[in-house]
Amino acid sequence: MRSAPPSAEPAVALPFKGRLLGVPPSEAPPAIALSISDSSPIIFSYREELSHEHHTVPMVWSALNPLTYLGAPTGSTGVTAFADLSISDGDRVIGDYTAVVHAEADYSIFSGESYRELDRQARAQVRREIDDKVFDDLARLTRRTGRHGRQP
Repeated sequence: MRSAPPSAEPAVALPFKGRLLGVPPSEAPPAIALSISDSSPIIFSYREELSHEHHTVPMVWSALNPLTYLGAPTGSTGVTAFADLSISDGDRVIGDYTAVVHAEADYSIFSGESYRELDRQARAQVRREIDDKVFDDLARLTRRTGRHGRQP
């Protein structure tokens, strides 16, 4: 599965604020990062985990395959990102969301995508998925937090 291109849509804040635990705002989903307040009773707890994989065509096969010298893939690198967001009001969990995405790229003897770029793609995509899940559940969340309407 190949990674999706980054979204061009601007991030939108949630209609309520919360304190962020686990990561700095720059490493949180965009909607959460825009909805932070140190004085809120709502708590956002977020974490991400990455795993890496690498597959290589056996060197003998690559060396004997004439397509290798024309740029045929000789392997692939992949990154899987897992994210978990929990939203609580005091001791009561009012939302819990998880997402898993996989970014993968083939490489050849001439070029290849770095793990750093795949990490960036996977993190951006998993954060978008968490944001999407929160916004899909927004009506229930605003009822549970007692906050209605959009904040400027």
